[in-house]
Amino acid sequence: MIHVIASREFKNQFLSPLAWVILAVLQFIFAYLFLTQVEAFNSYQGRLVGIDNAPGLTDVVIMPLFSNAAVILLLVTPLLTMRLICEERRNKTLTLLLSAPLSAYQIILGKYLSVFGLLMVIIGLLTLMPLSLLVGGTLDFGKLFTNLLGLSLLVAAFSSVGLYMSTIASHPTIAAISSFGLLLLLWMLDISRNIRQHDSELFDYLSLLNHFQSMQTGLLSTEDVSYFLLFIATFIILSIRRLENDRLQK
Repeated sequence: MIHVIASREFKNQFLSPLAWVILAVLQFIFAYLFLTQVEAFNSYQGRLVGIDNAPGLTDVVIMPLFSNAAVILLLVTPLLTMRLICEERRNKTLTLLLSAPLSAYQIILGKYLSVFGLLMVIIGLLTLMPLSLLVGGTLDFGKLFTNLLGLSLLVAAFSSVGLYMSTIASHPTIAAISSFGLLLLLWMLDISRNIRQHDSELFDYLSLLNHFQSMQTGLLSTEDVSYFLLFIATFIILSIRRLENDRLQK
C-alpha cells in the first residue's frame, strides 16, 4: 500500500504544472551555475598547473554546484511538501483517507516517498551535468559520490520536516513558511556558532550545514549519516503520531 500511495501521489504531482515549472526553472538555474563554475575553472587552470595538490574539476566545479543546489532546494522543498496533508484537510478528503483501511504509517510513508522521488529526479538531472565533464576531463568519483549522497540525505531531511509541518498546519502557505523557517534555523546554527567564535557541541551536531559540508569534503562518516537518518526518522514518526491523533478525533 505504501508503494501504491507513493506511485499515485508521484504521478499526481505531474498532473499539475507546478512540478513541471519547478523542474524547468531548477534545471535552468543549475545549468547556469554549472557553466559558471566550468568557466571559472578554465580561467584558473593555467595558474593551477604549477601548484602541488591543486584543486581539480571536482573541487572547483562539483562541490560549489552541490552547495548551491542545497541552498536552492532548501527554498523549493517546502513548496513541494506543503500540500501533502494540508490539502487533504482543506478539501475535506482527510476524513475519507483516514477511514480507508490504511494505517497512519502507510499514508505518511507513501506521501513522503512521493515527494522524495521527485527530489531524486531533480538530483539525478543535476548529477548528469558533472558527468558530462568526463568527455574532456577526469573526476574524483569518491567526492562525487559523497556529494551526491550528502545532497540526497539533505533533501530527505528537508522533506521530512515539510511533511510534518503539513500535518500540523491548517493551510499550505503556513506549512511552507513554517518548514522554511525551521530548516533555515537548523541551517544557520553553524553560521551563528562561527560568529560567536566558540565551539558548541550541541550546535555542531544539530546543524544541517555542518554535516552536509563534512560529507562534501569526501569524508563518509557514520556520525553524519546517522544524524540524517535519525533526523528523518524523528520527523516521520512525529508525522505518523500527528495523523494518528487526527484519526482518533474523527
